[in-house]
Amino acid sequence: MSKKGKRLLDIEKKVEPGKRYTLRESLELLLSTVRVKFDETVDAAIRLGVNSRHADQMVRGSVVLPNGLGKAIKVLVFAKGDKEKEAIDAGADITGSDELIEKIKGGWFDFDRVIATPDMMGSVGKLGKILGPRGLMPNPKVGTVTFSVANAVTEMKAGKVAFRVEKAGIVHSPVGKVSFGADKLYENVLALLGTIIKLKPASSKGTYLRSISLSTTMGPGVKVEPLDVRNLLK
Repeated sequence: MSKKGKRLLDIEKKVEPGKRYTLRESLELLLSTVRVKFDETVDAAIRLGVNSRHADQMVRGSVVLPNGLGKAIKVLVFAKGDKEKEAIDAGADITGSDELIEKIKGGWFDFDRVIATPDMMGSVGKLGKILGPRGLMPNPKVGTVTFSVANAVTEMKAGKVAFRVEKAGIVHSPVGKVSFGADKLYENVLALLGTIIKLKPASSKGTYLRSISLSTTMGPGVKVEPLDVRNLLK
């Protein structure tokens, strides 16, 4: 029988199983468990009272986190002519059209986000089975299919995250880095949850915000009291 390491035992002493903390308490507790040398990502898992198999209960959207994600985002833009120049001027890392489509078909994925102008979607649509499973397919619902290329690139660089509810009714999203500290993470988490609450489907009955859990890359999950979040966002 394997023994638990000192780090794991220390964490278990701090995080009470099943207990729900206020958002502020959960972040401070989460940061107190960090014991690794690299800057871990902080992730949020939000369970919603929706049935994602029903089209009218699909929760999907995007939000620009007030304090970004704490990492450089490599943005690819499918555009031509003046719109390609606009993307470059706005700071896009990679721009182009058909040649990029062929490159991606060949297995190239050296980018983090994808934006496309509407006139390019006839060609970009061929990449649906490749980009879709990776969460990279441009979609007008999250602002990644647009002629407002400069604005879209600027938001991506600033830390815009797109999210969608999974089959189990859970939304997963990064909310920053451990190095941000509790205050900046607090602002980012509230921005994400505020957007998700605004997107509540009219057909969703009962409790919408069912559970919230925050975790670091190598750390435990800390449960947040949904009622505390709802009160903070009133």
